Amino acid sequence: MTNTPPAANIDDTHTQSTPASDIDGTTTEGATTPPTSDIDLFADDILVDPYETFTALRELGAVVHLPRNDVYALTRYDAIRDALGDWESFSSTSIGFNPMVNEALTGTSLRSDPPEHTTLRATLSANLTPRSLRGLGTQIEEKANALIADLAARGGFDAIADLGRAFPLEIVADLIGFTGDAKDNMLRWGQAAMEVIGPMNRRTQEHFPIAGELYAWCSTVTADDLAEGSIGRGIFEAELAGDIPEGSAGHIIHQYLGAGVDTTVASIGNIVALFGRYPEQFDLVRQDPTLVPSAFAEVLRYWSPVHAWGRRATRDVVVDGVTIPEGAQVAILFASGNRDERHFPDADVFDVTRNAVDHLAFGYGPHGCAGQGLAKLEAHAIIRALATHVESFGVGDEVREPANITRSISALPVHDVVPA
Repeated sequence: MTNTPPAANIDDTHTQSTPASDIDGTTTEGATTPPTSDIDLFADDILVDPYETFTALRELGAVVHLPRNDVYALTRYDAIRDALGDWESFSSTSIGFNPMVNEALTGTSLRSDPPEHTTLRATLSANLTPRSLRGLGTQIEEKANALIADLAARGGFDAIADLGRAFPLEIVADLIGFTGDAKDNMLRWGQAAMEVIGPMNRRTQEHFPIAGELYAWCSTVTADDLAEGSIGRGIFEAELAGDIPEGSAGHIIHQYLGAGVDTTVASIGNIVALFGRYPEQFDLVRQDPTLVPSAFAEVLRYWSPVHAWGRRATRDVVVDGVTIPEGAQVAILFASGNRDERHFPDADVFDVTRNAVDHLAFGYGPHGCAGQGLAKLEAHAIIRALATHVESFGVGDEVREPANITRSISALPVHDVVPA
């Protein structure tokens, strides 16, 4: 891993007093401009390992202006949670850090505010409720057990290639009804859909053509292109019934793939890596299977899969005594909030007994992750299968490649696997 920039590169400037409107529209005298840092939030070394930098940013304030990225970063837990719940002040019409992706996402629930968001979200979520997923849970458990048992019997495997990518790919493909070329391209499309949310850097430019393939497919896909009985077919049925706007079915299907594949791959890889790093924590889960949900919540808190997400300030907003100006691009730093020691005691300690159900990795408020129920089913099944079929294992060095939005492991050798 590369090192993050030293804290000396982060300075505290621009603190003159200026009146501004707070979130309920009143005038707040004495509000100040935020501290400023010269870091590049999307620099390779920070994307690979952001936590030293995030700690330094939190020490500066709940809001830090980053001129190199032209964003106001929210760094602390309370500020992030409050902003995510206040869609009127922090609009989702600019979730991306470049105008092209925001334009491309027009018509999706990701890039919309109520009331449009409410309608689109209802259809997106309808097939992802606990009741709807109940039948799928048994299938997911069976597939997880079969896959983990096979990998354990080998004595070694790669946590990403053999598990992190293989498992969610099969689940999501069956769920949405992908077949043929769409299924073959799911991984590269899902990765590209996340990369292009970043600023217009080299990574974004390289992935736009691939994301364009996904956009093009979603704009022409029909119900007949999807497997019978799949969620994808159901979305087209909702469009035909007038439950969602005409032409929006493809946008919703895009969101299932764009937001749900890359992050799940990252989360599963993180599960294996953290249990390998901290075998005593894995032993706790093996001894007490009721810790499975708590363990996954802690994985998400400790290594959040999403690096940064965007919002647009609709007016001058005061956060923790400083002003975010109207029209400013805001960067929501989920991983920083999840390591905020003001909210999580011993935040830099990985502890599966913490039960961090209030982590921010799934977001919060109207735009909280619609697919979190499915993500939990998949991750819980993987953790249970590991605890059932594996007594112990070791891990090699994590290979990480910088990515604009999703912080994940690209390769992780697992060795010395002792089957249970």
